Amino acid sequence: MVVDGMADESAETVDRLFHALADATRRDILRRCVRGELSVSRLAAAYPMSFAAVQKHVTVLERAGLVTKERRGREQLVRTEPDAVRRARQALDELESAWRARVDRMSGLLARDAGATTGPVAPARDGTTTEGTDR
Repeated sequence: MVVDGMADESAETVDRLFHALADATRRDILRRCVRGELSVSRLAAAYPMSFAAVQKHVTVLERAGLVTKERRGREQLVRTEPDAVRRARQALDELESAWRARVDRMSGLLARDAGATTGPVAPARDGTTTEGTDR
């Protein structure tokens, strides 16, 4: 992903964040873990997929920095990392700002071009003048 002014490492981090968030199951895992840490086995019980598949989803979230895993006895507890969620929000805010600026520039160019294509004041059939009328 290319974001104006971002270093390659930051762009890779943002790519991992959005790749992780692109999957509905991973977003749901993240939502569940926001409420409190959960074991991978408890998470797996909530989905119609294998334990291994849920583990893979958690690993993708962990690589993106969205969750951390901590082993306690035989359980692996998953907890959401709020800083990573803030980084994702910040990246979205930066993209929004960049696109709004681009749209504003395009609007300005279109308005300028529209002003250039409207011709001089043309007399109407009844003798009055109408401004900006293309004939």
